[in-house]
Amino acid sequence: MAVLITEKTRIIVQGITGKEGSFHTGQMLEYNTTAKVVGGVTPGKGGQKSEHGLPIFNSVKDAVDKEAANAACIFVPPAFAADAILEGIMAGLDLVICITEGIPVRDMSRIVDYIRNSKTVVVGPNCPGVITPGVGKMGIMPGFIHKPGTIGVVSRSGTLTYESVHQLSQVGLGQSTCIGIGGDPIIGLPHLKAVKLLADDPGTEGIVMIGEIGGSAEEEAAEYIKQYVKKPVVGFIAGQTAPPGRRMGHAGAIISGSAGTAQTKMKAMKDAGIYVCESPAEIGEAMKKALGK
Repeated sequence: MAVLITEKTRIIVQGITGKEGSFHTGQMLEYNTTAKVVGGVTPGKGGQKSEHGLPIFNSVKDAVDKEAANAACIFVPPAFAADAILEGIMAGLDLVICITEGIPVRDMSRIVDYIRNSKTVVVGPNCPGVITPGVGKMGIMPGFIHKPGTIGVVSRSGTLTYESVHQLSQVGLGQSTCIGIGGDPIIGLPHLKAVKLLADDPGTEGIVMIGEIGGSAEEEAAEYIKQYVKKPVVGFIAGQTAPPGRRMGHAGAIISGSAGTAQTKMKAMKDAGIYVCESPAEIGEAMKKALGK
């Protein structure tokens, strides 16, 4: 089984003619097997072909009508990225993944209700994307470190997504689906919803959940895991030495008062029965131990 990306996923790239969009479209075409990249969207360039030979459309709706697209990967500049997300929602896509970093919080707050009340699953922004090893990827993650298996990964940090995946692969544990949810204050798919997807997936045997300081998303996910998830979960929180009040890398990674600290998150996770790692270097071995292998 696969979460989010399946053999029926037909992907368009919004911003396909830009430098980043063009490069990562090539990477996705090279990696994807049963999931397909079927075109791109750049307003004003409809009817042209991308450097990969893919058709370019003026709008997401055109791509849906002409290529039966049901998913979009966004590499649009920050000023226009929230509108690109909204365009995918309005076109009825099943999945929208926004890689763009630096979208103003005000822009994202404007479309929160659209995200919440639509059928579209929005991942990101400011995320590395999603990969189902052996099926396909949407985003910027290095495909070669992944291998098919039964461990699901959910992470706010792109770099730690890759680190945990590499460790899992090194100890012989492949991945079912890896979801980089993004580090901004407002994101489409928080830890709780991502964990639910993996918990309900019969092809996922264990879950790695990586969080950061700031907000309460990890605590909410931990409470759900405590009550409903029977699969082993390994967790790690980045930013354990961060001082309060200072933003650390991601826009959402900021401690406010006593809330959002690494210590409160780690305690909530431990109380939920999650195997909590003190260092990201322990993730692979911790999951192997949690599975009794």
